[in-house]
Amino acid sequence: MISLSRRLMTALLCAISLAGVTALSACSDSTAASGSKITIGYSAWPGWFPWAVAQEKGLFEKNGVNVDLKWFDSYTESINALSSGAIDANSQTLNDTLASVSGGAKLSVVLVNDNSTGNDKIIAREGISGVADLKGKKVAVEQGTVDHYLLLLALQEAKLTEKDIELVPLLTDAAAAAFVGGQVDAVAAFAPFTTTALQRPGSRAVATSAEFPGAIPDHLVVSEKLSKERKKEVQSLVNTWFETVAWIKANKDEAVQIMSKRGAVSIDEYKTYDAGTTIFTKQQNLDAFTPGVTPAHLNFQAGKIADFIVSNGLAQTRPNFDGLFDDQYVKSVP
Repeated sequence: MISLSRRLMTALLCAISLAGVTALSACSDSTAASGSKITIGYSAWPGWFPWAVAQEKGLFEKNGVNVDLKWFDSYTESINALSSGAIDANSQTLNDTLASVSGGAKLSVVLVNDNSTGNDKIIAREGISGVADLKGKKVAVEQGTVDHYLLLLALQEAKLTEKDIELVPLLTDAAAAAFVGGQVDAVAAFAPFTTTALQRPGSRAVATSAEFPGAIPDHLVVSEKLSKERKKEVQSLVNTWFETVAWIKANKDEAVQIMSKRGAVSIDEYKTYDAGTTIFTKQQNLDAFTPGVTPAHLNFQAGKIADFIVSNGLAQTRPNFDGLFDDQYVKSVP
């Protein structure tokens, strides 16, 4: 999923700014982690909007870490930016992380932000009452993302495959707009784009992530380089997250104002997302990182996702889990 043009541009800029083969080699080695700032990417998902609160309330600085919090209008672009080394860390799902790892990216999951418990939805037009009714219909989704995965899971449960529908590949915001405009029969999307999709009269969710417990965990994922070379600062990031969650709990009204503004939705609309995103406590993080044999355990869920993305062509090779789940930071949270 890494753009060749991005790689070429990085090499060109490095060649201009640094002379010699040695300098060029050093530059091509993820320059993002070499400066004083740590660049964290995030995009439109309720489980990641707390980062906006951390920035607004100065909690990164309070925990002694210099952060450039970078917003991405396109979630896919944020995944590519981390894989290519353009940023140091990103907020992304487990299945998208595994797809990047299978492509050769060196990444570490250091925090579970949340589990999707309903805020990922397959929304269909009037007259479609269930997933089975999607057979032969046009369904818009951003290929390779978590909602593509949710769509495939739902189709599988309905004894259908992707070949049974007409998949229309679009970025998530464009997919939601296409559905509202009547160009497709259904859309797979995540909040807050679900709010847009449900503006179509008569539309309804025919499947949600609530029906697939544990299938969509969301994380702070860092480059392997950052985790190895700047452990103290990664620890500060994880500490900041839990302090932010505590601040939100104590200051709910102000926090919702900040997060709804970042999500470009009304306060009332944002409040509807609460039940659909379960923010993880420290204990839930520890439980998730502990190896186990249920969907609550990351290693178990990762195995299922790895099999699924390979069998459905979302990745060419099965990802290597060695060093992927790094619980040292959550364990060290005060």
